Amino acid sequence: MPSSPRPGSSRPAMSPELREVYAALLERAPENRIEPDLSRIRRVMELMGDPQNSYRSIRIAGTNGKTTTARILERILREAGLRTGRTTSPHLHSPTERIAIDGAPIDEEGFLQAYRDVEPFAQIVDTESQAAGGPPLTYFEYLTAMAFQAFASAPVDVAVVETGLGGTWDATGAVDPDVAVITPISLDHQEYLGDTIAEIAGEKAGILTSEAIAVLAEQPYQDAADVLRERVAELGAEASVEGQQIGVLARTPGVGGQMLSLQGIAGRYEEVFLSLLGEHQARNALLAVAAAEALLGGGTSPLDGELLQAALSSVTSPGRAEVVRQAPTVLLDAAHNPAGALTLVQTVRENFRFTRTIGVVGILQEKEADDILEVLEPLLDAVVITRSSSPRAIPADRLADIAREIFEDEDRVLEQESLPDAIQIAVDLAEADGDQFGGVVVAGSVTLAAEVRDLLGVPEEA
Repeated sequence: MPSSPRPGSSRPAMSPELREVYAALLERAPENRIEPDLSRIRRVMELMGDPQNSYRSIRIAGTNGKTTTARILERILREAGLRTGRTTSPHLHSPTERIAIDGAPIDEEGFLQAYRDVEPFAQIVDTESQAAGGPPLTYFEYLTAMAFQAFASAPVDVAVVETGLGGTWDATGAVDPDVAVITPISLDHQEYLGDTIAEIAGEKAGILTSEAIAVLAEQPYQDAADVLRERVAELGAEASVEGQQIGVLARTPGVGGQMLSLQGIAGRYEEVFLSLLGEHQARNALLAVAAAEALLGGGTSPLDGELLQAALSSVTSPGRAEVVRQAPTVLLDAAHNPAGALTLVQTVRENFRFTRTIGVVGILQEKEADDILEVLEPLLDAVVITRSSSPRAIPADRLADIAREIFEDEDRVLEQESLPDAIQIAVDLAEADGDQFGGVVVAGSVTLAAEVRDLLGVPEEA
């Protein structure tokens, strides 16, 4: 680990061909724009022979925790001897991360081949849709089709599929899942999903089906719990709910993770070590364990204890409560909404005893910047406001003005447009006066977390 942030990334750059393909995907529609209609993705899948039906699948929706739950679940299934596919979003460093086979991101050639496999069918759907006055396949729809095709080509036994936005109209709805998992629901993406918790929960509940076993997190809002309960009853689906059939029975934070006791659908698992920090990660692990039980044994057979220990003790989740440097400790998290920020604050307080805590914060324009900063403020002795390279990032001077109003003491708010300089300032503040126990907490967006990992030379799957 370098003694100071690297001025640039040592990560290999995308090849010219991958860069060209990625640019072509982005031209279709930005990441944060959706077209609420499943007709295009279903049509392209139909033309391709419905490759997504050639393997079993688990679909995951929710506001926070989807990616980590997917990673833990995929790790358990792989330990059980299954060949796995995993699709998550957004990516940290390369679009290839969105399509993983056997736990590893697909290589560039595999990504390009998946693009080429979809291309002739996408052209047909684009023409049909535009002739009817509709849009072409979106960026996310095309990537979803690529993932489903890559999984069929591998071939995999099971795909773990994270939704992009919502659930009802999300392109991942082209799969007919064996298991449906819903993580905690809170406010986010209101411009697409609705202004109330009940409306958002209704969209997330769109992944539930009468045939899929449902695994549901305990909800922070009663409105969300009510919507999910009513949908399950309406469908007549089999469901396991955190706090009822399943639960985290005990957990003890430790170095590099925590010791858990879990009640799954079919078994009780004592003293299992999870290599991730925070209560939220324990609950993500619970959902993953229950989903694995549901897939592997229909919820009637417990998992092998040694199998589960091997999986949970080795799982990683880059950019989620991740320590990327020591002396001083630099912890980064992709928290990009108030609920995620609150979880980060709780995790830091539980696992670290910093003598001073310095924040590095950059937030995207469509996010609730003031609410995120209000949640972070009690944790931070000072904050360095910056921005990532995303065109959607709030300019540092404007975000700093918001921060000054919330932090009240202007001396606690520093402003630095350059991210490398912002990290260096935060490290210097944490180490001021020879302090060896200060810490730096980076939060606000996935792109910010990715770029800090890049600057510090952290491997993609570390």
